[in-house]
This record gives sequence, C-alpha cells and structure tokens, in this order.
Amino acid sequence: MRRDPWQAIADPTRRRIIEILTEGEQTVNQIAQNFKISRPAISKQLKVLQESSLIEISTIGRERYCTLSLEQLKEISDWIKNYEHFWLSKLDKLDQHLKKKSRK
Repeated sequence: MRRDPWQAIADPTRRRIIEILTEGEQTVNQIAQNFKISRPAISKQLKVLQESSLIEISTIGRERYCTLSLEQLKEISDWIKNYEHFWLSKLDKLDQHLKKKSRK
C-alpha cells in the first residue's frame, strides 16, 4: 500500500523519527529508545513512513535497519520552497508594518 508522504509527515512522532534518521541508519530498537511509547507503536509509525517511501527498512539477521529515502523528502522540500518566497515577503511586510506602528 502506497501512502501519501504529506500524511506521513503530519504526525509529530513520524517527523521526530525522520529527524533521528538524519543522523544515519538506525535499528528499530535504537529509534524506539527515543520515545516514551511502546515498541509496537513505533513499528506502526515506521510502517507508515515506509509505505510513504520516506524510509527504507532492511532486515539483517534479527535486526531491522531504517534509513531515510531522500528522494521523497527532496520532493516535499522542493514543493515547500515554492512558497518560501511568498511567506518571507509577507513576513517582511508584517515586520515593516509593526516597526511603523511602534514609532508612532
């Protein structure tokens, strides 16, 4: 089953998992140590990320290793960058407006 990567990154736990994986490949147990939720709950979150093609999971012996799939993350990043200029200009205008108000 293929899931929408946007749905996957909407959850704070999954975003934190992605952040953890920016440090490099991690086992499921290593990832789970960063959370106060159960190992099965982490496995469910990892499954969503895998189905969204945001991570890859490989099994070596008894361990499952997770790595980021940067291609999908780049696609999301590129889409967000399209709006960066828009929001930066809006924030600049707000900043100018607030500075004018504070001078009065």
